[in-house]
Amino acid sequence: MKLSKRININIFIMFMVIIVSIIYSGKIQNTIASQSKKVPIYRVSTEEKKIALTFDVNWAENEYIYDILDVLNENNAKGTFFIMGGWVNYSDENREKLMKINEGGHEIGNHSYIHPSFTKISHERMADEIKKTEDIVYAATGSKIKLFRFPSGDYNEDALEYVRSLGYECIQWDVDSIDYKESGAEVEYNRVMKNIKEGSIVLFHNNAKYTPQNLKKIITKLTEEGYEFVTVSELIYDDNYYVDEKGEQIKK
Repeated sequence: MKLSKRININIFIMFMVIIVSIIYSGKIQNTIASQSKKVPIYRVSTEEKKIALTFDVNWAENEYIYDILDVLNENNAKGTFFIMGGWVNYSDENREKLMKINEGGHEIGNHSYIHPSFTKISHERMADEIKKTEDIVYAATGSKIKLFRFPSGDYNEDALEYVRSLGYECIQWDVDSIDYKESGAEVEYNRVMKNIKEGSIVLFHNNAKYTPQNLKKIITKLTEEGYEFVTVSELIYDDNYYVDEKGEQIKK
């Protein structure tokens, strides 16, 4: 075989190997993407020092929303508040708190109407829970909601896919303060600081007595380390991403 012909054959083989590799790689990415959509977003893969502070707002005998807002506003930090529509409708005072959250430039997410387990209710009930809260928030603030957090973080694949079909992105967390147990200010502070990192989504509640003072310490310490506190929508990617099996949102 002539040398030139042999070279041409080798080039052709190399070209075909490259084409096959690209196609195969694309299939792998598509497979990963299709599998990854079966879990909500727990955190974001990023090298930027950005963190999302989130607050689940539930009924409570004692709650500290105004204290939380004071700390956030004093430190120019933004939070995302997942609101129950039933909580808003409970009193005029709660409606006023919702409006203060919105006026402070914080983000509002949907946390259902009365906090049922989404693994135990029908699609019709899910839609009703979400729509009621959506309408309540819009009536009070004029804001449209695009984020949803499952009550108690309880979900399955069916619930996840259905809520997403309603146009919502489902948000969990990778750092849990477990503040509702009120185990002690130092315990809760250390738990958060031990686990937090770039792209973390941190969970707090409106009814935990140590949360305001710990927020101040956490924000002060992490600000010194160069971190910025943003809303969930500012943290997550809007497109060209996949979510791995652990719930980490990764840019393609």
